[in-house]
Amino acid sequence: MGADRSLRKGVPKGFPGGRGRCIVAQSHRDGRSQTMNAQSDISMKTDEVLRVELEVFRQQHRDLDEAIHAMQERMADPLTMQRLKKQKLRLKDLIARIEDRLTPDIIA
Repeated sequence: MGADRSLRKGVPKGFPGGRGRCIVAQSHRDGRSQTMNAQSDISMKTDEVLRVELEVFRQQHRDLDEAIHAMQERMADPLTMQRLKKQKLRLKDLIARIEDRLTPDIIA
């Protein structure tokens, strides 16, 4: 237990080895993550809802970045690091899609 505790030190809450649960890491029975569901219904949401979700996704992206850096310093499991990096990329894509939706098209 002592070694396990030292590995978790510095890992943000909500990530593997952290003290909470990560919303992005949770999967549905069909294997799709909740992030994938968020992507598919962007067109159904109001701009206000998208702005709130955008901030949440940006925070999750920052948290993933911190977790990856903490794991790199401790030479953690490469498979776990690879999964975190893929989640981070999915969030980055989702953030870009929401930003594109919220940014009005300007025809010059």
